[in-house]
Amino acid sequence: MSRRSGILEFAVLGLLRESPMHGYELRKRLNTSLGVFRAFSYGSLYPCLKTLVVSGWLIEEPGSTPEDALAAPLAGRRAKIVYRLTAEGKEHFEELLSQTGPDAYEDEHFAARFAFFGQTSRDVRMRVLEGRRSRLEERLEKMRASLARTRERLDDYTLELQRHGMESVEREVRWLNELIESERAGRDQRPATPSSPGDTARPDTPGRRDTTGQQDTSGKTGGLPRHRDNTRPDPSDDTAT
Repeated sequence: MSRRSGILEFAVLGLLRESPMHGYELRKRLNTSLGVFRAFSYGSLYPCLKTLVVSGWLIEEPGSTPEDALAAPLAGRRAKIVYRLTAEGKEHFEELLSQTGPDAYEDEHFAARFAFFGQTSRDVRMRVLEGRRSRLEERLEKMRASLARTRERLDDYTLELQRHGMESVEREVRWLNELIESERAGRDQRPATPSSPGDTARPDTPGRRDTTGQQDTSGKTGGLPRHRDNTRPDPSDDTAT
């Protein structure tokens, strides 16, 4: 299995862990939520889905909406297939989430891993972030050394392109530093102990429950640094290749 196919399988399993989806819905989520997959097509997605079904990690089910039920008689074709994660698929995805090898630091794989940090334990997030930072610092050092050797032989436009690449890597390193510090700060926080059964935990308490009884994952995901425009950077953007 190629590295790119492995990234796609990881992302598909992660999205289906949230809810079952049609192939079209999956492709749209891959394109909109995970920018790294904008270039993927149905030609890549459906073989991946078939592979995951054969592996026992997904099952195919007929669509359950009224539109799906009418698709076959009205259009002379089968209703849309919905893909659902199996128990084995969920276990496999959780195993993939726990991996922190070198592949997790590469450009495309890191973007996919980061998209599912909300489902990843803090220790694993820290290892992936620190590994990514180390990888980029090595890349930055090589870029600086190369620029120092070739500066005199480059025209102005090529030199500017080299500088732009270095600035992109430097920006991501700064962003990673902020994320790592936020993760460390979240790890050091201790949950407040309610003084009575009717009390609730403080808003910054990991694993708290809201008034609807739903589990809040803010303690698991940690705090993300905000930019001045109150947005978070896209990990797939501004990364030198």
